[in-house]
Amino acid sequence: MTYVFDLGNPATNANPFPEFARLRVEDPVHWSPAMKAWIITRYADVKQVALNNRQISADRLTPFFKSNPEYQKGSIESLVRYLNHWMVFRDPPDHTRLRRLFTKAFTPTAVSNLTPNIEDIVAHLIDGMQAKARRGETVDFIADFAYPLPASVIMDLLGVPRADLERVKVWSDDIALFIGTAQVAGNKYLRAEAGAKAMSDYFRGLVEARTAEPTGDMISQLVLARDDRDALSTDEIIGTCILLLFAGHETTTNLIGNGFLYSMKNREQWERLVAGPAMAGSAIEEWLRYDGPSGAFARVAAADLEMSGRTIREGQRVFAFMNSANRDPEAFEEPERFDIGRTQNPHMTFGHGIHFCLGAPLARLESEIAAARLAERLPRIRLKDGEPEWHDSLILRGVKSLPVLL
Repeated sequence: MTYVFDLGNPATNANPFPEFARLRVEDPVHWSPAMKAWIITRYADVKQVALNNRQISADRLTPFFKSNPEYQKGSIESLVRYLNHWMVFRDPPDHTRLRRLFTKAFTPTAVSNLTPNIEDIVAHLIDGMQAKARRGETVDFIADFAYPLPASVIMDLLGVPRADLERVKVWSDDIALFIGTAQVAGNKYLRAEAGAKAMSDYFRGLVEARTAEPTGDMISQLVLARDDRDALSTDEIIGTCILLLFAGHETTTNLIGNGFLYSMKNREQWERLVAGPAMAGSAIEEWLRYDGPSGAFARVAAADLEMSGRTIREGQRVFAFMNSANRDPEAFEEPERFDIGRTQNPHMTFGHGIHFCLGAPLARLESEIAAARLAERLPRIRLKDGEPEWHDSLILRGVKSLPVLL
């Protein structure tokens, strides 16, 4: 019987790593009929996919939308309109232009200036967890810490009132159904459309307000991102805001949640962090590598190409699994060992080449502060019994909840 990799299988989704190891050896460029896509698992091949912008396109939306019945009926108009402005789905020269203008607003200084705010949010959330524990309520590390931390940071950065956090989460969860669920959930495209429309309407109001009266937030910076050649259109600013809000909290929530989970499962590594919170920087790099917040990045072949003896045809989808690349023994010593002191750690979690994650410095900063303060203030924190349930997603890799005892 022919082997088929299928991340839609809950058991595979919960722990894909044994199957990744098998594929790296037996079939590193694997065609999965179940996923209707090529599965790339070796470090060198994943890196090649990331760097190949001529034969492999980031624009996986255009061909998908054209073949989608909901698109043909005109019922996912907002989803098409705004996600098409996400730079992660654009190729040069559009990608180059969007990234250049966005980089003007997202400077290293702008990120560094967030440090006191991040410290305040972390302290507030830890206080909240301790208060819940004292009241005898269940503390969920994801809902009470890993989610609200990056969501609050990115909302403050954009200038979105924190009071709107719950509304924004509903819209974001609906968009997430489109971005990467493995299962074909009923009406997921219509739910994603509703989320995109609600969020775009919300941001349009903010963009109009900042255009009339700029403040110091990033929406104002995007409005003011002008140069001699071009500027961001209103739709591009709205699309970029949705991308920032979505990617800026979904992935960092998973980074903090997954890293914490494995730190609890490898208690001696948590004790190392408690004994030396200054290890937080290298700990975060291992959190990123071991089971990172983005399982794979998706591409579409723009031309026929050969890889590891297989022919990928023009128009076929490609999933390059960073989480498999990050455990490739060709690139890492003892890759299955979780080691927060790992010195050689060239993980692929933030991508490579022109699509390298612009938010990487912010994700690192948030996660380092979180890890250090958790180790200092909650050294005896531990998981409640039971295995966590993983989100059903090809792209986003994270657990739904993590009940803990402080």
